[in-house]
Amino acid sequence: MSVRHGLLALLSRGPRYGYQLRAEFEASTATTWPLNIGQVYTTLSRLERDGLVSRDDQGGQDEQGRVRYAITAEGRDELDRWFAKPVSRADRPRNELVIKLAMAVTTPGVDVAAVIRAQRSATMRSLQELTRALRTLDASTEAAQRLVVDSMIFHAEAEQRWLDHCEAVLARPSEENP
Repeated sequence: MSVRHGLLALLSRGPRYGYQLRAEFEASTATTWPLNIGQVYTTLSRLERDGLVSRDDQGGQDEQGRVRYAITAEGRDELDRWFAKPVSRADRPRNELVIKLAMAVTTPGVDVAAVIRAQRSATMRSLQELTRALRTLDASTEAAQRLVVDSMIFHAEAEQRWLDHCEAVLARPSEENP
């Protein structure tokens, strides 16, 4: 998840200060990916260093002394490149569950079936919570929020199918498992 590019996208709508960016980022993602305010300001500092944002010249601070940031032309170019470039499979973060199961299978004494059962239960609870959350969204809810929740539901469903697959593979006699 690119916080850097997410902040640039929000700044493309107009100058904002850190707390506004944090609130709008979280609202856009249906509060499923909370941001630490320190991460926002650290990212803004790097964006400013890289010439992608600048402190807003027009009213650089609000009435409470908060610094507003604006996207630069270079920042807009960077944002355009990000939107145009597909996400590569190699760019995706490591999947902790896949690593956990790979290690469980190769670590003596680990009850792999229990690891799978525990994950299946947690994933099912998550899927139920997401489905309830989806029902609370109404027509006035931004499409971005709906798409985020939909994506999380699809990922949870895929995880359940993958766990089924893991059980099936592990249930085969050992000579069939590589």
